[in-house]
Amino acid sequence: MGVDTGTRAGLRWAPQGVSVKPRDRQDRILQIVRQDGAASVEALAEAFSVSVETVRRDLHDLASTGALHKVRGGARRIRLATEGSFEERQMEQAGAKAAIARALAAAIAPGDTIFLDTGTTTLACAEELSQLDGLTVITNSVRIAQRLGASGGVRVFVLGGAWSADNAETVGPMAIEQIGRFQADHAVLGVAAIDAEAGAMDADFDEAQIAHAMIGHSRHVIVLAHAEKHGRRAAFRVCRLDEIDVLVSDQRPEGHLAAALERARVEVRC
Repeated sequence: MGVDTGTRAGLRWAPQGVSVKPRDRQDRILQIVRQDGAASVEALAEAFSVSVETVRRDLHDLASTGALHKVRGGARRIRLATEGSFEERQMEQAGAKAAIARALAAAIAPGDTIFLDTGTTTLACAEELSQLDGLTVITNSVRIAQRLGASGGVRVFVLGGAWSADNAETVGPMAIEQIGRFQADHAVLGVAAIDAEAGAMDADFDEAQIAHAMIGHSRHVIVLAHAEKHGRRAAFRVCRLDEIDVLVSDQRPEGHLAAALERARVEVRC
């Protein structure tokens, strides 16, 4: 869908002949899109006295960070995914999470070492993972640790750090520092959203930082996202699509996301 070509027409952010640094121009473009909801390439080019090609490059750069949504003819404001309490989320998409758990268990070999971050989807996976012999799990989730520890066949390491009560997790610099003491075969990460341009995202800053650190100390990255999260965006990027090795979902992505995953050579398992 295109945008109204009249958006901000006639409003000059830079006087004729005055150059604006690309970073400053992009910051101001983002202000316009957030305030007005949408902006056209032509109107932005007029407002900043630059070519439409320059504006298209600016919009591409902004879209790649998840700051806005690039559409035909311009850009639109992102409506970011948010999350309710852990208890509320645990009641949602139970069937989809069970399907993801089965597919994930098939991707993990007995004896592997994995990071497993906090989330209702990763918690749903813990039961299936507990059946794997010799598995080692490093997690910041107390709920996951309790569920895996009850099996007796999984070795569990719980990261210390600042306590987040609702999610029963540890976060912050101490947890991130402890992640650096491990090397894992896989980082298994639940996310709030996954998008063709912005990649995998989380709605919580601290959780995104934990996930990012786990990626840095793993050989492979496995992202878990049920179909409702496909094509959505959240506030904090976890990683680009080309940093993901496997996406595990209950349904195969479609459209732009499917094409982007294929270009990034991400294996999709359902």
